[in-house]
Amino acid sequence: MISILQSKITRLVIGTLIFSALLISISPILLNAAVNLDQAEEKLREELEKLEEQQAAVQESLNTQKSKSATIARDVNILGDQIYSAELKIRQKNLEISKLSDTIELKNQTVLELEEKRERSKEALSELIKQTNEIDQTSLPEIILGNKTLTDFFVDLDSYTHIQNQLEDLFDQIREIKGETEKEKVELAEKQNEEQDAKYQIQVEKNVIDIKKDEVDGLLSLSKQAEGTYESILAQKRAEASAIRTALFQLRDSDGIPFGEALEYAQRAERSTGVRAAFILAILTQESNLGKNVGTCNLPGQPDEKKWYTIMPGPNDNSWRDDQTIYKRIVKELGLDVDSMPLSCPWQGGWGGAMGPSQFIPVTWDSYSARIADAMGVKVANPWDPEHAIMATSLYVKDLGAAAGGYTAERTAALKYYSGSNWSLPQNAFYGNSVVNHATGIQTQIDFLNDVD
Repeated sequence: MISILQSKITRLVIGTLIFSALLISISPILLNAAVNLDQAEEKLREELEKLEEQQAAVQESLNTQKSKSATIARDVNILGDQIYSAELKIRQKNLEISKLSDTIELKNQTVLELEEKRERSKEALSELIKQTNEIDQTSLPEIILGNKTLTDFFVDLDSYTHIQNQLEDLFDQIREIKGETEKEKVELAEKQNEEQDAKYQIQVEKNVIDIKKDEVDGLLSLSKQAEGTYESILAQKRAEASAIRTALFQLRDSDGIPFGEALEYAQRAERSTGVRAAFILAILTQESNLGKNVGTCNLPGQPDEKKWYTIMPGPNDNSWRDDQTIYKRIVKELGLDVDSMPLSCPWQGGWGGAMGPSQFIPVTWDSYSARIADAMGVKVANPWDPEHAIMATSLYVKDLGAAAGGYTAERTAALKYYSGSNWSLPQNAFYGNSVVNHATGIQTQIDFLNDVD
C-alpha cells in the first residue's frame, strides 16, 4: 500500500517539475527578442553612418557658401543645401521610425508572452500550494501509519522538505518574471515616445523644405533681372529681421522687452542648461497669455484682498508653504517695496503670489535662487528681472527633463511646469500643446534671423 504522504508528494513532485519547465522557457523569449533587436540595430547603424557622412558634407558646403559675398547664385546654393540637409534628416528619422516600429512590435510581443507565462505559472503555483496544504493537513498518526517502516516516513519527510524549498525558488522566479515584464513595459513606452518625437521632427523638416523651396523659386525668378533687384530683397530681409528683434516680447506680470534681448537671454540659458532657447521663450509666451486672463495683484492702491498678506499663505495658514515670510525676505534683499511688487492673483480657489515672468511662487524661487544667482553671476536673484526669470525657467524645465530635447520631453516638461503631478490629466493637455506650437513659431523666427545673419 502506497503511503498517503508519498502519494501526495509524488503528485507534488510532478507538478513542481511541470512548473519549473514553464519558468525555464521564459529565457528564450528574452534572448530571441534581444537577438532580433541587435540584428536590426546593426543594419540601421550602418545606414545612419552613411547619412551622417552626407550631412557633414552638406554642412561643409553650407559653410563655404555662406563665406562668399551675397549673390543670387550663392543664396540659391545655400537654400539647396538647406533643403538637402532637411531631406537627409527626414530620411534619417524615417530609418529610426522603421527601427523603432520593429522594436515596439518585439517589445509588445515580449510583454504579451511574459504576461501569458506569468498567468500560467500563477495557476500552476496555485495548484502546488493547494497540494502542499493537503499534505500539511495530514495528521502525524496518519503519516506514520501510512508508512511501512520508520525509514519510509523520514524519506518522505525529506522529500517534502526539499519540495518546499523548491517552492520558495519558484516564488522568487515569479517575482523575477514580474520585474522583467515591468522593465519591458517601461522600455516599450520609451520607444513609443521616441517614435512620436521622430514623426514630429519629420513634420518640422517638411515645413522647412516648403519654406526654402518658396525662397528658391523667388530667387530664381529674380535671376533674370538685375542684381539691384536682389539687393532690395536683401534689404527687405534685413528690415524684417530688425523688426523681429525689436518687436516686444511680452512677459507675465512685467513690462515687455525686445525679442532680440529675450533671445539673447534664452540663448545664454540654453548654453547653461541645455534647454532649447525656443522652448524657454515658448513657456514664457504661454505664461504671458495666461496672465492676460488672470491679471495681477499687490499693486499700489489695491484693497487688502489683493495684497500679498492676503493672497499668499503665511506661517499661520493651514498650508504646506510659508510664502509670506520668504516673499518679505526676497524683496528686502533686493531693496524693493513689499507692498508694490506685482504678484499673480489667486486662481480657481487656490493661493496667488507667483512672482515675475517665470511665475515662481516664493517657496519655489527660494529653492532655485542660489542656482540662478550663480548662473547669472550675482549675489541675489531677482524674480522680476527678465534675464533672471528666463534663467529660472530654463533651470526649472531642465529639472523636468526638457534638456533631453524632442517633442515628448519638451511637451511633458511644459505640462509639469504648469500642473506638477497632475501633468498627465487630459484637461491640462492644452498647455503642453500650446507651448509646443509657440516653440515651433519661435524657432522659425530664430532660424530666419540666423539665415539673415
